[in-house]
Amino acid sequence: MWNQKLECIPRSELALLQLERLKQVVERVYNKVPLYKKRLDKLGVTPESIKTLDDLRCLPFTVKADLRENYPFGLFSTDVKDISRLHASSGTKGKPTVVGYTKNDIDVWAEACARSLAAAGVRSGDVLHNSYGYGLFTGGLGVHYGAERLGAVVVPASGGKTQQQIKLLQDFQPRILCCTPSYALNLSFTMEEMGIQPESLNLEIGIFGAEPWSQRMRAEIEKRLHITALDIYGLSEIMGPGVSMECLEGMRKDSNCGLHIWEDFFLPEIIDPESLAVLPYGTEGELVFTNLVKEGIPLLRYRTGDISQLNAEPCACGRTMIRMQRVRARLDDMLIIRGVNLYPSEVEQLLLQIDGLSPNYQLIVEREKALDTLEVQIEVTEELLDRWGNFENGQLELKTLSNHITILLKENLGLTAGVKLMPPKSVPRSEGKAIRVIDKRRGDKI
Repeated sequence: MWNQKLECIPRSELALLQLERLKQVVERVYNKVPLYKKRLDKLGVTPESIKTLDDLRCLPFTVKADLRENYPFGLFSTDVKDISRLHASSGTKGKPTVVGYTKNDIDVWAEACARSLAAAGVRSGDVLHNSYGYGLFTGGLGVHYGAERLGAVVVPASGGKTQQQIKLLQDFQPRILCCTPSYALNLSFTMEEMGIQPESLNLEIGIFGAEPWSQRMRAEIEKRLHITALDIYGLSEIMGPGVSMECLEGMRKDSNCGLHIWEDFFLPEIIDPESLAVLPYGTEGELVFTNLVKEGIPLLRYRTGDISQLNAEPCACGRTMIRMQRVRARLDDMLIIRGVNLYPSEVEQLLLQIDGLSPNYQLIVEREKALDTLEVQIEVTEELLDRWGNFENGQLELKTLSNHITILLKENLGLTAGVKLMPPKSVPRSEGKAIRVIDKRRGDKI
């Protein structure tokens, strides 16, 4: 463990620390963020109203639209001159969401990432290959600072230039790989094309996040790269990567053990996304976080849009911090097609059960007249293609496989979809977050 005293703190002591910090953050935003003062006044809540942790439920929710509507610095609780760094989203769905970090925020972030990496089995002196993007995206720098604090040797590869990255993996022999799960697959396929065997590398652990990924994709990555794949969770609005992390000890006992949330920094809740009621441990709902120590832009009850649940049972690793289940889906990613609610991760889970299919796929959504249509485009594997000699020779088998997938989707998801089986390497590869959905109804282009 990186910080055993806090990671194993008794729950009663942790609650006292959380309450003290909750009072401080409510006072901070009440006095320094006009939006929060207005909302708290409307609810009749003052900083003095916070007496117990249950009073968290009296506080207003925050959503991503609040950051966009107060672009760029309207939710900051400190002067911009006191901010050490700015990060922002791409702004592809409107105005970017901007977050700011004071020097203390960056220190807290490095601490959270150091704990996360240590939980994954990273040790001082390990060489860590970091393929998360460096720049306005929070992934690269967050992991970088945490790894340096832990004492690891960081290779700041960032995204892209995949063949060059593979050469670095060969030459520097890192034990740890950090990137999105879709990029890990991209690396494995490129290695295969280059004739490089995973045994020639020194990789043992992969730390993957920034996009939802299924257990079947985990198994595929582990098989292709010969590593243990672990999930790291975070979001820039709350801090960045390192909000929670799977632990190696727990994963060896149970692959669904969940991710430890660093609760002295981030106070979690699960709510019903419709009624907004707080749900008990073990119940699936929307994940909500309150910043307890962030100075630059502390958010109250931020609705992440991520579907998960909380688990307070003891973990095999000895950490007392509560665990969240791996994110099953994102509300933002949910598609409504002919009245059926559909998450891309549900489709992925079904597709990866079928032999002969690659993990590379896209969902193409269109509206023909008044009717929404879905086409699932997915590659077949090289192994399947080898049976036929080439793609054209396998048309009869492809038709049979396509019909099987159509029936599987209909029976499990209640939706009829077109299925287009593609030759290997025909679905666009990702050098960052995978683009799984092309929704032409909103103007997306292939």
